[in-house]
Amino acid sequence: MNLIHETSNFIVEAVQLPLVTRLDGGHISISPKNRLDNRTLLTPKLAIEQMYLTMLIGEAMTIGLNNRGIDIGRINYQDNGNWGVFKPEGPFLHVHLYGRAKSAKTHKYGEACNFPFRETGFYNDFEPINEGDIAEIKKEINILLETEKYSFQNWISESKTI
Repeated sequence: MNLIHETSNFIVEAVQLPLVTRLDGGHISISPKNRLDNRTLLTPKLAIEQMYLTMLIGEAMTIGLNNRGIDIGRINYQDNGNWGVFKPEGPFLHVHLYGRAKSAKTHKYGEACNFPFRETGFYNDFEPINEGDIAEIKKEINILLETEKYSFQNWISESKTI
């Protein structure tokens, strides 16, 4: 995976064997650095940070990939873990961000994504987002981090009212 963004608790990466090919919208993953089975094991602070990152990265992904000519209409956010149940180490928490391009050929815009097992060959020709895409997404992250909406201090103080 290629690093897009990192905090002290989470890592954001471009998935190198994507479930959504680049021109259909691309695939990014957000994972806690400490392996957890599922979101119910997050502390409240980590849960807030995870939500913060899904919003920040989703917005940067949408703007960045649109700037790169991929017509993202929306992002699907999914926390699955289905395939991990068959592995000895079990499933682990990670949130998938699937870009949904209006011009998508495989995962058509407005339809549910189809995720058969890897062994079927369905994903063999899928292209990950590339270094140029990653650079553009990083640029947009930096712009968004300067806004009041993504000042993490606002998220921390607002969370005290929950």
